[in-house]
Amino acid sequence: MKISGVDIRPGNIIEYEGGIWKAVKIQHTQPGKGGAYMQVEMKNLIDGRKNNVRFRSAETVERVRLDTKDFQFLFADGDLLTFMDKESYEQITLSRDLLGDSAAFLQESADVVMELYDERPISVQLPDTIEAMIVEADAVVKGQTASSSYKPAILDNGVRVMVPPHIASGTRIVVDTATGEYVRRAD
Repeated sequence: MKISGVDIRPGNIIEYEGGIWKAVKIQHTQPGKGGAYMQVEMKNLIDGRKNNVRFRSAETVERVRLDTKDFQFLFADGDLLTFMDKESYEQITLSRDLLGDSAAFLQESADVVMELYDERPISVQLPDTIEAMIVEADAVVKGQTASSSYKPAILDNGVRVMVPPHIASGTRIVVDTATGEYVRRAD
């Protein structure tokens, strides 16, 4: 589907110069002299390169629709992650680099959504939040106000997060997988 260059929004997947790109940030600019344009920061979904491109309203780009499939995470073996198709039970192994920092939030038997382009995995969407155990938390510093102070803590998966002062070691918490931030105490 063709769209105008100024209609690109963050999260759109577009075909540009023979590659598949995801729009990360956009900025609409209307200079005093000349026509308006859209400054788009894009990330290549195949090799991870980043690019900044200006699109004028007269330019059109091809918007790509990706297929999505439900998978279940099975296990990690070094830098390789193994997933199972929930319909056909086929297993697929991907590099940890495809997920980036969010790979630390993968838990065994977690349900994920994989985006595919021509049957090739492009990205993996994790659940919005996960539950994790705090294995180490710093002591509360006396005199800090409870409303604005957070202390560092380490989760059972090795990730560092900032938590409120009342959270102690051994507590289960809910963490946002996109930002890596504390959401709330687990039930």
